[in-house]
Amino acid sequence: MSFKEYDDHDALGLAALVKKGEVSPAELLEEAITRAERVNPRLNAIVIGMNVLARERARGELPEGPFRGVPFLMKDMGTAYAGVPLQAASRLYRGNVPSRHAELTERFLRAGLVVFGKTNSPEFGILPTTEPELYGPTHNPWRLGYSPGGSSGGAAASVAAGIVPMAHGGDGGGSLRIPASCCGLFGFKPTRARNPVGPDVSETFFGFAAEHVLTRTVRDSAAALDATAGPESTAMYHAPAPYGGFLEALGAPPEKLKIAFTVEPFLSGGEAHPDNRRAVEEAAKLLEDLGHHVEPARPAFEARDFAKGFFLHFSAVVASELRAAESFLGRPARREDVELVTWLLGLVGRSTDAGTFVYYRRKLFEVQRAVAGFFQDYDVLLTPTIGRPPVPHGTLVAKGLEEGVQELVARLDRPELLRLPGLLDKAVDRAYAFSPYTPLFNVTGQPSASVPLHWNRDGLPIGTMLTARFGEDARLFRLCAQIEEARSFRARRAPVHASASPGLS
Repeated sequence: MSFKEYDDHDALGLAALVKKGEVSPAELLEEAITRAERVNPRLNAIVIGMNVLARERARGELPEGPFRGVPFLMKDMGTAYAGVPLQAASRLYRGNVPSRHAELTERFLRAGLVVFGKTNSPEFGILPTTEPELYGPTHNPWRLGYSPGGSSGGAAASVAAGIVPMAHGGDGGGSLRIPASCCGLFGFKPTRARNPVGPDVSETFFGFAAEHVLTRTVRDSAAALDATAGPESTAMYHAPAPYGGFLEALGAPPEKLKIAFTVEPFLSGGEAHPDNRRAVEEAAKLLEDLGHHVEPARPAFEARDFAKGFFLHFSAVVASELRAAESFLGRPARREDVELVTWLLGLVGRSTDAGTFVYYRRKLFEVQRAVAGFFQDYDVLLTPTIGRPPVPHGTLVAKGLEEGVQELVARLDRPELLRLPGLLDKAVDRAYAFSPYTPLFNVTGQPSASVPLHWNRDGLPIGTMLTARFGEDARLFRLCAQIEEARSFRARRAPVHASASPGLS
């Protein structure tokens, strides 16, 4: 198969070639492996190889699913593939090999996908950039030395560089949508509990986290959700059943929607970067031209309380991950086992009393109710995906921390971090300056998507985020498909691309 044939097809297109007998799953896999070997040394997107397993699967009898024979990559976090390391980019879990597939993995495999590697992420998915100490940084195919976003940065870089047309990721605070914005891709976070999280857990990150895929086309994302969505017996709760299939919904006539837009950050002070503001303004004009009613509006809620509440929930999860890792290791976790930001968040989680935690949990529920009320008046909300364009490596990792904090970490087992004047506020502001929009819809559980419509003067992609009511994934897919038809997502190719000669970029 030629480079052009591979590049001209999305995942559904490649599966159609397999079905017609024009190419075999084994040939597609070898093309993907060749591409990975060509560009991964520059990108560091794939960190665990699975070529032997993949070749065996590609030569065997694959299920007659919608993606039969399509090469695929999974994120090294959360979702287990039996017999393959699952390390969450952490030294704590080095050598952790699950003995059974996660339910989502089972559904990917039933769809006919051929998994040949695991992609990079930050430790425990904490940061909105992919620069873990264990694996090293992943580079953005649009500019080497820049972040592809996080936490699904390795997945996004792999798709943007043309290694695969679609890759698995997860989103607990924007981790599908942020890298989609940074890498010029379509990133869709489904409604809460739309996709399975079992069988080893019943809920992830208080229900804030959702797993799905990063793609170049809307239809691939919709078809993937058709293949994986649905209840599982071990889940705490299920998403409302959709009316028909998500791919089928793309063929319905576009509705005229009432769409609100804002560029004001939800979780921090300051303003969005001019490039990100411009992207929203252009998208609002496009939506108006497509016949939708578009007006400025935003949900009203106390941003500071929400930001603190989300930060404390994140810290609690990190503290629980460290506790779980101690069971795995058979010994207490130590400072040298993890990165500094992981250790600090764990300390915050351990030093937060139950009353404070539940108080801020109530604050998150207050915001959830306020946002639900806002969506009684609007079908969709348009915002920037992130607060600024992609940034150079090192911008978002922990550095320059106050000496006093470092001393506390070194000397005390349970520092009362929350009592240090202004420390929590500083931590919250730093954490959300880059991504002050996405976490809101992890808490509310609404479907939310980053659409690649804008590139700045430096040639870097700028995503725009669209969010619909809870459970209305099909409506959001249909709107995104309408936008895609008006402005093709596939018009640009990253400078570092697998089909280019090794001398480029």
